[in-house]
Amino acid sequence: MSIKLFDTTLRDGTQREGVSLTTEDKIRIAHELDGLGLDYIEAGFPASNPKDTEFFESFDAAELTNAKLVAFTRARRPGGRAEDDPAVTLLPRLSAPVACIVAKSWKLHVEKVLRTTPEENIESVRDTVAYLKAAGKEVIFDAEHYFDGFRDDPDHALSVLRAAAEAGATTLVLCDTNGGTLPTELKAVVGRTVREFPEVEIGIHTHNDAGCGVANALAAVEAGATHVQGTMNGVGERCGNCDLVTTIANLQLKMGLKVMEDERLKRLTEASNYVSELMNLTPDTHRPYVGRSAFSHKGGLHVDGISKDPATYEHVPPESVGNVRRTPVGELSGKNSIRAKAEQMGMDAGDVTGVLSAIKQREYEGYHYEAADASLALLIGRTTGEDRPLFELETFRIISEKRADGETTTEATIKLLVKGQRAISTAEGNGPVNALDKALRQAIGPHYPELKEIHLSNYKVRILDEHRATAATTRVLVDSTDGKRVWGAVGVGENIIEASWQALVDGLEYGVNAAAKTLR
Repeated sequence: MSIKLFDTTLRDGTQREGVSLTTEDKIRIAHELDGLGLDYIEAGFPASNPKDTEFFESFDAAELTNAKLVAFTRARRPGGRAEDDPAVTLLPRLSAPVACIVAKSWKLHVEKVLRTTPEENIESVRDTVAYLKAAGKEVIFDAEHYFDGFRDDPDHALSVLRAAAEAGATTLVLCDTNGGTLPTELKAVVGRTVREFPEVEIGIHTHNDAGCGVANALAAVEAGATHVQGTMNGVGERCGNCDLVTTIANLQLKMGLKVMEDERLKRLTEASNYVSELMNLTPDTHRPYVGRSAFSHKGGLHVDGISKDPATYEHVPPESVGNVRRTPVGELSGKNSIRAKAEQMGMDAGDVTGVLSAIKQREYEGYHYEAADASLALLIGRTTGEDRPLFELETFRIISEKRADGETTTEATIKLLVKGQRAISTAEGNGPVNALDKALRQAIGPHYPELKEIHLSNYKVRILDEHRATAATTRVLVDSTDGKRVWGAVGVGENIIEASWQALVDGLEYGVNAAAKTLR
């Protein structure tokens, strides 16, 4: 059984609230998806907005080596002709070899939204498909609200599909547009439809409003669908679309259907994160298969189990989808977790009893090390006596000034000892953390040239005990990078500047020591 993968991240996925892609963003994502080996990439609705028009006019479908480029449009307006509808006649002029047409299959929409008759709706489908087929396009037909329409009037829903098939559509896609159908019902409807159209490919397009987007896609495949639509990471309107990333992994690793080469499957995590970054979305660390925590083992019993046989707590090998095994530590960790984590970071935890005790005490105070490997490594080093501080702090002082013209400036002054020498440094920044970072680099930079390559990449603040209002304890997480790796550091305190200082210093110290190969 061969399954075709149809990605609609660049069309349906961009309807997610808060997402806006430039033409260049869409081009980069299209190439990434093509490299993953997908069969179809639906890149937009060119008649709906200038940005999508620009993409299709500037992007040559021949640039794709694996996937076919798809342009989306609606069926022609009721009462008109396909050759007179600009949303339809635009597509033959584009290089995209595939046209995806959407039309109503639920009489409720036909009568109340389109305000036309079921017969005219069917004729609109037939006319539009035939026009684009005659123009040389491969035509995929999306039956909008198919499952709601089938529940309401199966004869009309099937008649819409029949019109599309008779006019030349090669694939009939059943859309759970409202995302409310459950797998048992969906599977039964798909099975019935497959039997009605034995000579035409049946596809599935699901949404996640009931949390069943992926489950419904898999159920449809079990019922005979051979074309699956979805978006990377499940992005889309409302609760999102079927997550194509999870679906791909399940089809190949669970259902035994070869949807891509194994080497491409190993790019799944990388592709998932790449698309998230270009969409300016923080990757979900708990996403199945590709999330940072998907193969993380924190409990002592779990770590002990995977150290003996990974299959004890992993349903698939993480490397099969390009992910890695992690052993985060915390107050629930056991000695095996500490040893495994230290080994992962190239360290010797020594007496793990002392390290574990220190971690539990610090987490009780509000520290959190799962996303702060840098601070964890330094804590292990301090506990085992291997820590090498970059300097000794005497004092730091922060002054913020708001001027009459509305401008606010912040100045930081630091006094410290570095390699036996006293250093005093003052710097201005756009805030206290930025000013402290600049002043610290000025003071110790001449002694540690590695700092030139280290930069802050993220800064997060969380209030731990909100009921104390402005006196609440604050946890600060700082991510740093040298352009090749990213590491996190944590600081905690009732004073947000003190907490920020701790995280800032840990991040820089870890980066310098790692560059000098004293920490790995």
